[in-house]
Amino acid sequence: MLRNSLLALSLADLPLAALLLPLAAHAADPLAIEVYNPAEKAIFPVSSELVTGKHDAVLIDAQFQRNDAQALVAKIKASGKKLTTVYISHSDPDYYFGLDVIQAAFPDAKIVASAPTVKAIKASMQGKLAYWSPILKDNAPEKLVLPDVLEGDHLTLEGQPLEIKGLTGPAPERSYVWIPSLKAVVGGVVVSSGIHVWVADTQSPKSRQDWLATLKGIEALKPASVIPGHYLEQIPQGTQAVAFTADYLKSFEQQAAKAKDSKALIDAMQKAWPQLAEPSSLELSAKVIKGEMKWPN
Repeated sequence: MLRNSLLALSLADLPLAALLLPLAAHAADPLAIEVYNPAEKAIFPVSSELVTGKHDAVLIDAQFQRNDAQALVAKIKASGKKLTTVYISHSDPDYYFGLDVIQAAFPDAKIVASAPTVKAIKASMQGKLAYWSPILKDNAPEKLVLPDVLEGDHLTLEGQPLEIKGLTGPAPERSYVWIPSLKAVVGGVVVSSGIHVWVADTQSPKSRQDWLATLKGIEALKPASVIPGHYLEQIPQGTQAVAFTADYLKSFEQQAAKAKDSKALIDAMQKAWPQLAEPSSLELSAKVIKGEMKWPN
């Protein structure tokens, strides 16, 4: 009893800073995010994110074109971090066609994706390669890499979680990454900015409503920053890119219901959104949604 009392007194006499030192020594080093986006230089301005800790790194998405995957490899090597994991957030080829380059440069890194994403990649990868190879030419992948299925619903980087959100929602194949320690969302295919939103892979009204529900889930997290999966210019502040994507989808839905064909839909969307880049995405999406073109989704 006397020993406990003396211990309590001695602790009470210590300054607060001294008491906090052991806690600070065990606190995790803060994570950071570096974004690679080739912007206008590429067919698609697709984002890859390098999330870094003190020693290790996780890569989210692997680029579309071979030359951009090579530039991404150079960025990873320049970071000085050990790449432990590559996470592919979606089944569109602009997120995984660069995997053969990444795998060759970092053979020890695990390559994973959610079960719905792996299933979707496996079902569509050959068709997507057949379509895009003549367009990409030397920048097409030399081989296709199928990610392993991620066990669980999060990645871990130096003890800190990177949570895969949306897996239990209405569209589990369109998930995103939430990094709680940074209050940051890596939006992937769910979020765009500055361009016409790619709608060709959500071919039913329900799938687009599910997309809107996923966007509401992002807003509910109250993130400090959201990195769009596709963007031009600067990354918008806060959740502005989420709001833009939702507004665009609602506008597209309204115009698609009224348009008699893809030309009418394209004209209406260009009138409503004259400032946006990537008109080819709108043109293809409109043809698919109006039933004038088949697209493997």
